[in-house]
Amino acid sequence: MMSLPEQVAAAVDDAAITELVCEAVRIPSVTPHENAFADWASRQMTESNSFDSVELHDCEPGRPNVWGTVGGGSGQSLLLTGHMDTVAVDDWAQHWKGTDREDPFGAHVIDGEIWGRGVADQKAGICAIIEALRAFHRVGLRPAGRVSTLFVCDEESGQPGSGVSAGMRAAVEGLAGPRPAADFAVYTEPTTSAIYTAQMGFLIADIVYTGVSAYFGRPELGVDALKAGHQLLEHLWDHSDTLRASVPTHDLLGQAFLLVTSVTSGGNIAVPGRFELSLIRKILPVESLDEAAESIRSIATDVANKHGVECEVTFSAPRDHRFGGTPDEIAAEHPGVAALASSIESVTGEPARIEGAPYWSEKPFLRELGIGGVYFAPGDISSCHTPFEHLAIDELVTATRTLAHFIAQWCGAEDL
Repeated sequence: MMSLPEQVAAAVDDAAITELVCEAVRIPSVTPHENAFADWASRQMTESNSFDSVELHDCEPGRPNVWGTVGGGSGQSLLLTGHMDTVAVDDWAQHWKGTDREDPFGAHVIDGEIWGRGVADQKAGICAIIEALRAFHRVGLRPAGRVSTLFVCDEESGQPGSGVSAGMRAAVEGLAGPRPAADFAVYTEPTTSAIYTAQMGFLIADIVYTGVSAYFGRPELGVDALKAGHQLLEHLWDHSDTLRASVPTHDLLGQAFLLVTSVTSGGNIAVPGRFELSLIRKILPVESLDEAAESIRSIATDVANKHGVECEVTFSAPRDHRFGGTPDEIAAEHPGVAALASSIESVTGEPARIEGAPYWSEKPFLRELGIGGVYFAPGDISSCHTPFEHLAIDELVTATRTLAHFIAQWCGAEDL
């Protein structure tokens, strides 16, 4: 006889979850235009009769978060969360022009895989949450402990004036519905169905040197910002090498480093009067984001002073910290991690993989509320944000069964 978690997992409908993800992909939700997808998600939740309540709360005008709740108070509580927005699609349409994959929102099913913008990052995760809770309803059950679902906008960067976690920030500050509260959380960023217990932190620094432009025949009248920038690059790369050597390597996240991502200078036939540089810094859990920012500011300022140029350093991607996003980690021995690992093994017959996230996402916001958690969902982040984003249907179904099993195991189950 099957256990209750096994019954719920078995009730996941392969065809239903596949069609749900295809429908989700067909709804464009490029940041900051998440409204249509939020409406669709709330309608799916309401019409399934598997939620006790479904609410939309704007974090900004016309940009709602979607809240759902189901279950009582007799078991452990759980928060299931993810973001509704995707990155832009210009690269996709250009790469696949004239082919059967040209439409980034086509949800093309090819060789057992769904192709489309946002299929893994992260509409599959959101749909897995909805279908996992539908599976309870199919077998006449509901979670015994309270399950809260929170789908937020504004996680992705890249679109002007957005991508600063406005949705999650409003949620944790109680400005867009009730503040999250749970014993454990699963954020459904793609993990290839591994459990990501650790994630890096990051900061993005934009550095501008301003010198004095001068005609090339009278260079003595100018102050060369590009020459200062050349030395800045050398110092930054040296700093990155020092980080790799001096900061202890993390077992799941690897080494700390920085990467210069863009450089702009020059133009007219003249002494370059302006130099601009952007970089991203990977920060490990043992490091301080404040100290990392101060090191970069100090390097930039010292070089500027030696070359007589003005210096401006801006940290342009604040998330849960004024300089960027903080790192996060939860012990592999945490009861929630152990329960999810047990569900993976029960559903797949294979041991769970405990890994580190090669990205930053919004779970650290929840840490400030005392909610520990992990990332878990189907899909491979390495294909996301590219014209090759796709998801294997087999992995989608298995991960959804795993999530359903875990909810029943963590929260318990009771009759409707």
